[in-house]
Amino acid sequence: MSISVTQIAAKHVQKHIAKRGKGVGIRLGVKTTGCSGLAYVIEYADKIEKDDLVFDDRGIKLIINPKSYVYLKGTQLDFTKEGLNEGFKFKNPNVKDVCGCGESFNV
Repeated sequence: MSISVTQIAAKHVQKHIAKRGKGVGIRLGVKTTGCSGLAYVIEYADKIEKDDLVFDDRGIKLIINPKSYVYLKGTQLDFTKEGLNEGFKFKNPNVKDVCGCGESFNV
């Protein structure tokens, strides 16, 4: 299963990589934290490591380490604006439960 990105998220990433003046894509991952166990990590990537999995979608390289891929396979990354709030939203089919504050999840 691949990792994908919506058109609006792709435009947002492209704009910010251009603004930074460098970068090969974005790195997606998970870390252990929160009341449900896992939280998403997203950052701009300046290089691709030897073991990384790379998915190209809508002109964006989505870079994931193999340990995180287990939790993220099939995920779609979106970018939403709701009132004054905006940010990335993970649509992850593997999630079984989310904590009450929405900051962490488990699979």
